[in-house]
Amino acid sequence: MNALVQTSKRPGAIEGAPAAVEQKQYLTFMLGEEMFAIGILGIKEIIEYQGLTEVPMMPECIRGVINLRGAVVPVMDLSARFGKLMNAVTKRTCIIIVEVQAGSERHDMGVVVDAVNAVLEIAASEIELAPAFGAKIRTDFIEGMGKVNGKFVILLNVNQVLSIEDIGALTTIAESAALPAA
Repeated sequence: MNALVQTSKRPGAIEGAPAAVEQKQYLTFMLGEEMFAIGILGIKEIIEYQGLTEVPMMPECIRGVINLRGAVVPVMDLSARFGKLMNAVTKRTCIIIVEVQAGSERHDMGVVVDAVNAVLEIAASEIELAPAFGAKIRTDFIEGMGKVNGKFVILLNVNQVLSIEDIGALTTIAESAALPAA
């Protein structure tokens, strides 16, 4: 009597068939001349850049807030967050609304980007770990480096880039720098 033995971990897989390549979808966008990407699962929507209200005493990377269907959503300029100059607003500038995990809570936050490109599927085999620059340079905001058409795309860890704690620390530093010496 022959026993049927399934050698694959995937139900219904055919023995000897190549394993499915795990792919994730990423929304790619431009900041200046650099291409970045965010995992599509954390993105709620993409909207036109308009109707921004500036809020006083915020870190430079916080452009302000928007009214998104009755909800107040903070908007961060990713160029400024990365220590670069804020780029001028053009007709391709948009705001990507992402959901950010802060402890046990989830918050919506907008990020200003120069232009949205496309949604790409990147195979796990085409993603390298974040480079190690040494202890003085942060790379915790980089999820990985995706290879697309022979070039690298920086895959961002949204929860790190938009960390409420980091933004709060930036505000504290900005406020202490503005205080006159006693």
